[in-house]
Amino acid sequence: MKTKIGTLLMVLALGLALAVPAAWAGGTIKITAQQPLTGRFAFAGRQIHQGLADAIAYANEQGGVKGRKFEYIYEDTGYNLKRAVASFKKLMAKYSPPMDYGESTGQGKALAPEINARYHVLYGSTSFSQELADRSKNPFMFVSGPTYAQQFGILLRYIADQGKKKGKKPTVAFFYSDTEFGRDPIPYARAMAKKLGITVVAEEVTKVGAVDITSQLVDLKRKNPDYCIFQGYVVPPIPSVIRGAKDFGLKTIFMGTFWAMSKMLLDKLGADAEGYMGVNPYAYWYHTDVPMIKIIRAFNQKHHPKVTYRPNSYMQGWFTGMLFVKLTKMCVDKGLPVTGPNLAKMIPLLKGWDTQGFAGVVSFKSSNATAVGKVYKAQGGKFVPASDWIYLE
Repeated sequence: MKTKIGTLLMVLALGLALAVPAAWAGGTIKITAQQPLTGRFAFAGRQIHQGLADAIAYANEQGGVKGRKFEYIYEDTGYNLKRAVASFKKLMAKYSPPMDYGESTGQGKALAPEINARYHVLYGSTSFSQELADRSKNPFMFVSGPTYAQQFGILLRYIADQGKKKGKKPTVAFFYSDTEFGRDPIPYARAMAKKLGITVVAEEVTKVGAVDITSQLVDLKRKNPDYCIFQGYVVPPIPSVIRGAKDFGLKTIFMGTFWAMSKMLLDKLGADAEGYMGVNPYAYWYHTDVPMIKIIRAFNQKHHPKVTYRPNSYMQGWFTGMLFVKLTKMCVDKGLPVTGPNLAKMIPLLKGWDTQGFAGVVSFKSSNATAVGKVYKAQGGKFVPASDWIYLE
């Protein structure tokens, strides 16, 4: 009788062990992704994908997290929301991963209710949306840097400091696309400008990639702002606006948020890029004095020897990979299973994380966003620091 009971207990124990997810039992830690490798956002999607893949591969080369390795599983979405949502659900059903990366703000907003109620997976994405970083509404989601609103806050803080140095109250114009992307930070920016004593003299709104910006230029000439901040564009119509303003003799300093701080834009502007400014959450490829950039360049030299440059989007992917690994390590150090809920609980506990010069010293405070960035200025075809890391909150 004792033998039968002992055998039964052994069978039950084996069954329970087999039923425990790999993330709990010590297998590979899966990270799934829906990446826009084709379609109209592929110019950035391919680089984001590669940056995330490389950061995970680098972590594995360093031994993973206490010997546990990561497995990166992805699908191409073509930057199509329906495909992205379907891919997410397929990968969730097949792998039950604790972490996932999405292609867009749209995907995050579409999936948020189900992630909160059903999937409970730690979710990052290409987005810097304020809504997705709202911990009270979306505790499983984070953005890989400051939100668009926080990016405006960083630029406005810089502008206010320049005004104090010059002994005058600065004026600013907001120039944004009539899209969710463009409008996202504007209410916050208005309030922040007022708080800092900055006068918003104009708000210019256009369609994405607008060709005719005559009326906006005429209004800028009339209002003559000290600064003008672009939001909701990647390249067009920024070059036309900057060149048109110069033709009008304006001395306005033009600035951009993350997606308007690329080498691609500088190449389009050519000599007219000189003096253009903006905010970036990360260091650039050519900032070789930054320890993490040295690591990134060495990794690329080893695995991608033909690569001569990596853009901002690659850096966003790499930072997301760093964050996935960091939160995993926090879970493991606390003796917790690597699950979506446990990873999400680590976000507000992440304080004073030194990213080796790559993204400042990161602390997630009141939201699931970093609230830190640096202001850069175009000089000789490259972006050079115009400030130290600026921290909000």
